Amino acid sequence: MSEVDVAVLVGSLRKESWTRKVARALAELAPAPLVLSIVEIGDLALYNPDLEADTPAPWRAFRARIRAADAVLFLTPEYNRSVPGVLKNAIDVGSRPPGQSAWNGKPGAVISVAPGSLAGFGANHHLRQAMVFLNVPMMPMPEAYVGGVDKLFDASGELAVQSTREFLAKFLRAFAVWIERNGAPRAP
Repeated sequence: MSEVDVAVLVGSLRKESWTRKVARALAELAPAPLVLSIVEIGDLALYNPDLEADTPAPWRAFRARIRAADAVLFLTPEYNRSVPGVLKNAIDVGSRPPGQSAWNGKPGAVISVAPGSLAGFGANHHLRQAMVFLNVPMMPMPEAYVGGVDKLFDASGELAVQSTREFLAKFLRAFAVWIERNGAPRAP
């Protein structure tokens, strides 16, 4: 079976963010044929339709990368009960110009992370709402809210809690099935 290219968008710019650490752990846990790779979003200029006349190179590269992916996986912290502005901006950049959305039809999933017990519930659901509007079939179950994320990693940044590793591996197996059911037909 050929590889399934999953573009991973991390909603935190901090180099050692908990969200990024979870993304790295997911890449290690991903079952074949999934191949997860982080798509950086920090260099995308704020979306402004006036820039479409001379589209910024980072926008073009980002849109091309999302179009090339078989699926998208969003990892987000929660800022003020919603997604961080940098992630919303990436969604907006990828959805434009009208009628040319890079997101269209890509199977998707979301994992929210937070130190608190609500585990980014608000951000998770805001993100789902936006992506459904953009015709991204979002995996409904299992939902993934990773609370207490600040206690899950050891001093070297490795995911150290076995039950969390097992949950994330189960999530990825379900996502692989979701992609297979909802993805574009693939050549043999």
